Amino acid sequence: MKIFAIKDDTLSLKGPLGYLIYCESARAFYIEIDETIKPGYLPPLLSSFAEKHIRSIDRFWSRRFVQYRIVPPDRQNIGQILRDNGLKEYDEYALLMRAEGRCEQDDCYLEEVAMEELPDYLNLRWQDRIVEVIPLKVPELLIFYAKGDAKRVDVQALAGRECQPYLADQDRFDKVAIQPGGFGIEWSERAYISYRELLVGDSVPLTLPELNRYLQHRLVNAAEAGQLLGCSRQNIDDLMRRDKLHPLRKDAKYKLFSRAEVENRMRE
Repeated sequence: MKIFAIKDDTLSLKGPLGYLIYCESARAFYIEIDETIKPGYLPPLLSSFAEKHIRSIDRFWSRRFVQYRIVPPDRQNIGQILRDNGLKEYDEYALLMRAEGRCEQDDCYLEEVAMEELPDYLNLRWQDRIVEVIPLKVPELLIFYAKGDAKRVDVQALAGRECQPYLADQDRFDKVAIQPGGFGIEWSERAYISYRELLVGDSVPLTLPELNRYLQHRLVNAAEAGQLLGCSRQNIDDLMRRDKLHPLRKDAKYKLFSRAEVENRMRE
């Protein structure tokens, strides 16, 4: 993850307007705006969010901010522009770096900073980033946050139009994933909910280490289930066919069971 301060030396401000975060593996951008900066000091796109008291900009609009600052991919002479910049293919991040994030619409530029240089407000804000998400029955998610707590969140009222198809089908809902860097959850690039919106819901007295400990000690595979029951894998398959044993997860080669259910079978 690379972090860049968004600066404007023409303004009489002590620090950056905010920070642009780039998650390299997913080629995803996120923007965090300083809480103390008034909307009038910000570039138009960012000021529109600040006016709504939104200071954490999601993946889609952060990318738009970047796209406004670089040559578009449909430019007529894009091939020559890429060659002039030493690029073999269109790369938003590389083009942004070539220009230091500068554009004609404003006086902002980017300056890379180290993690330890980040202000306290950002480190505090990032404690709300997401480290794990578990889909429950639609429309609820069990969400674990970086600061260690967990919440049961009903996302029906938080989900935008693009999310609605995923809330209408349990199988599609179950495909929820964490956005790069923990900045939200998503079903697709356009179907997402920002991490700052997900600070609602009922607290759950469970931590991620506790959940991981449960997974380590209370799940067994087919071979382990067979050892506990003193039977072969073929017997395990037969128990499943007769609805006597229920895998929590399975594919063509692998099955996971609740140890408690297997132990209950042992007592019957």
